[in-house]
Amino acid sequence: MLDHIVFAVPDLADAVAGFERLTGVRPVRGGSHVGLGTANHLVGLGGAAYLEIIGPDPDQPDPVQPRPFGIDRLTASRVVTWSIRPPDLDHAVAAVIARGYDPGPPRTMSRHTSDGNLLTWRLTPGADDPADGIVPFLIDWGTTAHPTTTGLPTLPLRSLEAEHPDPAPIRKSLAALDIDLLVRPGPQPQLVVTLQGPDRPIVLS
Repeated sequence: MLDHIVFAVPDLADAVAGFERLTGVRPVRGGSHVGLGTANHLVGLGGAAYLEIIGPDPDQPDPVQPRPFGIDRLTASRVVTWSIRPPDLDHAVAAVIARGYDPGPPRTMSRHTSDGNLLTWRLTPGADDPADGIVPFLIDWGTTAHPTTTGLPTLPLRSLEAEHPDPAPIRKSLAALDIDLLVRPGPQPQLVVTLQGPDRPIVLS
């Protein structure tokens, strides 16, 4: 069910260059989120899943509202959240609510790719709270081609885990989504991603 993992950064160009130095893989430009003041670059994780590196778009003016994922407050890059792709988004939302967790109403979003094509999708609201970011949002690409169909460079995902000072309520929300994610006790909420690099594992958090 994994769709993508969100790696938010304060400076997109610097982060992409740093990611390439760290991994030897150059992320591919995805496109701009018009009106949100953000753009992204993508790396495949194997199968139909990918890593989204998202940060301020230098080609857009500052948006009226804060940028998503707490990007305006970032002082360093971090894994902020992730998403799952159920077979039927509306059915999944209703089922999860019945189990005691409300992921929020789906909304439509879009972005323009680097070649000018418009991609549209629906998703449940994300959260700025790092604790809530451990619980994924839900996404449905509808008739839009999934980003992994464009031949992304790939770093296989070895593991996705989380830490939280109080794991119990997080585990309860994950259970409502029927997700078995390891959540360890830790000093602060965070997601920990391990990728298989060309010669060694690479950890992002």
